[in-house]
Amino acid sequence: MTTPDPLYGPTFGSYADDEVAWLLTDLSDRELEADITQRERAIQAGTAHYAESLPVEFQPDAAYRELFATVLADTADTLATAVAVVTELVLAERGSDIVFASLARAGTPIGILMRRWARHRHGLDLPHYAVSIVRDRGIDPVALEHIAAHHDPASVVFVDGWTGKGAIARELAEALEVVAAGGGPRFDPDLAVLADPGHCVRTFGTREDFLIASACLNSTVSGLVSRTVLNADLIGPRDYHGAKFYADLADSDVSNLLLDTVSGRYAAVAAGVDAAVASVQGSDRTPTWTGWRSVAEIAQRYGISSVNFVKPGVGETTRVLLRRVPWRVLVRDPDAPELRHILALAQSRDVPVEVVDDLAYACMGLIKELR
Repeated sequence: MTTPDPLYGPTFGSYADDEVAWLLTDLSDRELEADITQRERAIQAGTAHYAESLPVEFQPDAAYRELFATVLADTADTLATAVAVVTELVLAERGSDIVFASLARAGTPIGILMRRWARHRHGLDLPHYAVSIVRDRGIDPVALEHIAAHHDPASVVFVDGWTGKGAIARELAEALEVVAAGGGPRFDPDLAVLADPGHCVRTFGTREDFLIASACLNSTVSGLVSRTVLNADLIGPRDYHGAKFYADLADSDVSNLLLDTVSGRYAAVAAGVDAAVASVQGSDRTPTWTGWRSVAEIAQRYGISSVNFVKPGVGETTRVLLRRVPWRVLVRDPDAPELRHILALAQSRDVPVEVVDDLAYACMGLIKELR
């Protein structure tokens, strides 16, 4: 049975057509956005799943966009090094005949940057697909079927931006096991990420909770593509999960600026990459899930009913402020430069910021319980 053709930019997304093949259903003509508070209330009440609709995309003001540009310039070398390290780890352990499958959408710019590093350092031209994974619903089985029809499943490397408490790493492993147990192809569940502050995976560029610039914005730093949608009214059993292309936001798009800025630093950081790779290879990379335990401790300390309302790390806290209903933000060091955009977003949304000296992450975002 055939699968739908992938989507490519510029007709879907603002990335060039050779950077990524989107295994998604185009829902650009559908009205899927809901008021953030109403959407959050329905999700928390259990009457709707978060993947059935989309939040209204927060569009930051000029001051925040300027802050993003500063953040990108300041962190480009760190990002480039982390990309190089995780790509070198993957190539060393999985070989050069691999396929990148990034988890849309946060993983997709990382997949593109890893692909660019492999070409820069090794002259490789690696396939790259973007696939959808949904918490509590699993990974898109039709997308996996498409990849397996064109490539050896054992060669597929799943890619994401960062880990929070590790929910997606667990979701991926469990979903792939279900596929294999049902007679489908067996994929390697090892997830490659830039940053693993929660100690949830073994393939990473760093375990520092550092700022990944692509976390600062929504679609305008992710190829103008929405987060993915899984809604039975729109997605049939032989369709990929869906997403929207926000072509109307082209004037604010910095997706390719991020890619070009980071990959433009590859030559400058190359001399230190081998030592950084050796350092990671020589460390104990066994996942300990310490992040999950620290999240549970914070939930108990603040009387929060579910760990799903606690989002740890710089990337996840940014997401809370951009597209959820935040209750408060916890920070370990309010003067840390990687938290400047967090503090700016919190101020713009009147969200209290609390300093917690013993926080396991640089920051955490706590979602407001509305039920």
